[in-house]
Amino acid sequence: MKFKVYDHAYEFERKIEQILLEKEDVYSLFLGVLQAIKAGKYENPFTATIEEDGKVLALFQMTPPQPLNLIFVDETRLEELIDFFIKSMIELEIDVHSIISSKPWAYKVASMWETKTGMPHHLLMKQGVYRLNKVNETLEHSPGAWRYAQESDSPLIEKWFNLFERDAGMPISPIEHVQKRVALFLKDREIFLWEDKGKIVSMMKKSRPTKNGVTVSLVFTPKEERKKGYARTLVASISRELLKDYAFCVLYTDMMNPTSNKIYREIGYEKIADSVHLGFDKSE
Repeated sequence: MKFKVYDHAYEFERKIEQILLEKEDVYSLFLGVLQAIKAGKYENPFTATIEEDGKVLALFQMTPPQPLNLIFVDETRLEELIDFFIKSMIELEIDVHSIISSKPWAYKVASMWETKTGMPHHLLMKQGVYRLNKVNETLEHSPGAWRYAQESDSPLIEKWFNLFERDAGMPISPIEHVQKRVALFLKDREIFLWEDKGKIVSMMKKSRPTKNGVTVSLVFTPKEERKKGYARTLVASISRELLKDYAFCVLYTDMMNPTSNKIYREIGYEKIADSVHLGFDKSE
């Protein structure tokens, strides 16, 4: 077996694209981030495979400080592949703070990682991967209408971005970082807002387009406007728009938040996979 690190995103894509497209919805995060790497949106990305006789057995992708995404193709040799992966990462001195992957793969990697390095793991988020093919047209809509976010909306979106991170239990990004990201979102017309009587009451964004799908993310409604159906109506409306250009929409949910999971199922999203985000505790 060979652990091969790829310095060029297009070469990496040629090697692993067919594997990803066979489960384009489940692997949408990996695929979407790869498109962003190709577009030069990340500094110092890490992409690698485990190969044997020209065949890809596992693939890895990381855009620091984001988690390392892992996919294992040959599950019959899972322990062997994980062991080889960990040895290779240690030898290459690749720093890994967290991983994201299919639930059984992630926990197996974390367990063996702890055995090899002494670094215990902890759960950062238990996630469900959902897919939508068709919006439920029987939903009752909340009052108001959607529109694309504009530059003048930046201060509110930046504030809500940090509040979204807080609600999700994520590290709070510095405002300078948030401002840069929001500026890119607006430039690419990725943010959608719901307005009721001239007041912005909810937001969401589209991201990570793949060959046939697109991801829905950053769904947020401030506390004072919740339980009014705004987020459900916004996501349903924009998902319907996105399905005009894509075969399906996908989204990641926090499985510890029963409200959001209920809302997405009502819209027509169906869970297709269980994913977890695990962090590693650095030894003193």
